[in-house]
Amino acid sequence: MTGTPDPAAVLKDVNILGQSAANSKILTKDAVVFLALLHRTFDKTRKALLQRRQVRQAELNKGNLPDFLPETKHIRENDAWRGAKPAPGLIDRRVEITGPTDRKMVVNALNSDVWTYMADFEDSNAPTWDNMVNGQLNLYDAIRRQVDFKQGQKEYKLRTDRTLPTLIARARGWHLEEKHFTVDGEPISGALFDFGLYFFHNAEELVKRGYGPYFYLAKMESHLEARLWNDVFNLAQDYIGMQRGTIRGTVLIETIMAAFEMDEIIYELRDHSSGLNCGRWDYIFSVIKRFRQNPSFVLPDRAAVTMTVPFMDSYVKLLIKTCHRRQVHAMGGMAAQIPIKDNPAANDAAMANVRADKLREVRAGHDGTWVAHPALASIASEIFNANMPTPNQMHIRREDVHITGNDLLNMNVPGTITEEGIRKNLTIGIGYMEGWLRGVGCVPINSLMEDAATAEVSRSQLWQWCKHGVKTAEGKTVTKDYAVRLLKEQGKELASKAPKGNKFALATKYFEGQVTGEDYAEFLTSLLYNEITSVGSASPAAKL
Repeated sequence: MTGTPDPAAVLKDVNILGQSAANSKILTKDAVVFLALLHRTFDKTRKALLQRRQVRQAELNKGNLPDFLPETKHIRENDAWRGAKPAPGLIDRRVEITGPTDRKMVVNALNSDVWTYMADFEDSNAPTWDNMVNGQLNLYDAIRRQVDFKQGQKEYKLRTDRTLPTLIARARGWHLEEKHFTVDGEPISGALFDFGLYFFHNAEELVKRGYGPYFYLAKMESHLEARLWNDVFNLAQDYIGMQRGTIRGTVLIETIMAAFEMDEIIYELRDHSSGLNCGRWDYIFSVIKRFRQNPSFVLPDRAAVTMTVPFMDSYVKLLIKTCHRRQVHAMGGMAAQIPIKDNPAANDAAMANVRADKLREVRAGHDGTWVAHPALASIASEIFNANMPTPNQMHIRREDVHITGNDLLNMNVPGTITEEGIRKNLTIGIGYMEGWLRGVGCVPINSLMEDAATAEVSRSQLWQWCKHGVKTAEGKTVTKDYAVRLLKEQGKELASKAPKGNKFALATKYFEGQVTGEDYAEFLTSLLYNEITSVGSASPAAKL
């Protein structure tokens, strides 16, 4: 280590409030010192950036629409700069599997026929203390090929007949906190906690094995938030004496505000950039959330908001053009389908939709795509292998694309709002929240793997429809009373089919407060977080 501070001084006023068997291996004294340094160095800036989001929201509420930033025009118009060259293991990313960091998922994902695995501490993970700390332990063991385990009569072992997929960790967004770990009386940022532990324990080991510490960066809304990540990366590398540029970060463009700053985001991270990703469901959620007061942005049923509607098509085209102009990867979105084993016809139709979606992506110029289930990997691979013979297609510059700010905000989306659509949103929202309250971050509902992003779309659409009193295709006005009646019906139906001890009543209670066009939490996960914390008596880190 270079420049390591005095541990006793750093650990003063650092407390660990969560208990787990993994604490002793993951929360070592040196790792905790590093986390405290990250918090004390960067938390003030993080909070200022979150406040900046609220200032921008106030402007949007007044009807002021976003546009490309005039102060960064010189960055967008400069053709000379480029992002970093693809790092080892990230040159070919044609199929990436995503999922939480429980031990079974880690083994199954790394055994899948994919090129990379995004190990998710964010949207498909409920941040109980056990989930967060055990997730770090599982990745620690997987990197060192010691993750094999037995569950009942079944053994889970990493395959040895091929190179395993490259590991990429997704940390929580800047808005979330880790209340089980405090510094100077304040909870640490969830993003810094996740990044810090993964980097500290694994960066040097990953480089020894021919790769590097790679990350997906979630929920950003501006290039200034990307600048903060770049500063974090530089401090981390300097702290352990690692060459700057070893870390790589792929940014999920999953907010409408970030869509106006794609060039600038790559620029801020350029020595560490490994491209951008189309986080489609969070992007739809962000559009509704940021313009929720504006009746011009009311969208129809979720099923009608496809990747080919104007504002989504423009977002995809601009992302691909921007990435390839800067010679970094442009990653496609998620296929959330789950194989339907008991209905061959329905399964065939679902898989046909996957094929069509992946064909659209590769033909548009994407360099890779996401799947949520190992069974979908072969479909995605078949499509990309047939249409992308090279490791990526950064040579497709999309110079035919000319996207304006108005294109990104074009809400000309055909479709209607139906009672069926309302009930589907209620089922997804309540169903996901119930799982999350039990510590489960991705929930199979109607043969789709739903996560926080799709629950947020469901919640935000219901809020939007109530707020603006839209009419359904059946002729009913969506009012608070109407929404609450349907919500209680769906909640009771879901609870009646669930095992004892379920949390549908609690999920319904929380959801009711978020879908009536009145209160609106910035994120459902922040709203629910206290329900899954297990903060106990302080365990001073100084005693480590």
